[in-house]
Amino acid sequence: MDRVRRDALLVVRAQLGDRRSLAELVGYWHEPVWRYVRRMLDRADLADDVSQEVWAGALKALPALKEPERFAPWLFTIARRSVMNHLRDRYRQADPLDGEPAGDDDVAAVLDQAQVIESLAGLPVCEREVLILFYLYDLTLEECAQVLAIPEGTVKSRLFRARRMLRDHMIEKGYSG
Repeated sequence: MDRVRRDALLVVRAQLGDRRSLAELVGYWHEPVWRYVRRMLDRADLADDVSQEVWAGALKALPALKEPERFAPWLFTIARRSVMNHLRDRYRQADPLDGEPAGDDDVAAVLDQAQVIESLAGLPVCEREVLILFYLYDLTLEECAQVLAIPEGTVKSRLFRARRMLRDHMIEKGYSG
């Protein structure tokens, strides 16, 4: 069974009150949502709070989800909205001493992963999020377009630009292919 069908089945069962299906759905998507939020915010401590906010919103709205097969784009749309709200608040209260250096995380123990994470943190938000959704969470171009509320053509051009920026950023930092 593919991811979309599995999610749709779990969503319908959860909407009917099956707690095990809801737990399975949350168990499967909790880590990807946290990692998405973590990479978008560059701070592990905030990822916990914002991820919790994402799940609170998702669980509240789940009974009204009319297209269960669109669960992943729907969930990442909620996550994206929470991240953007947080970034908006953070930029309003901009304090240069408040930030934690990007890439300062135990999770990035593997060198390749650390290089990519560090380079991702250096990309603008629009390019970073399209790379994360497409490559790290295997969302299709159509699903990325739904999450980002942009046409598929724009997703393709952002992916192209993001890959080039990521490559240039890694070369600039002295990493080689």
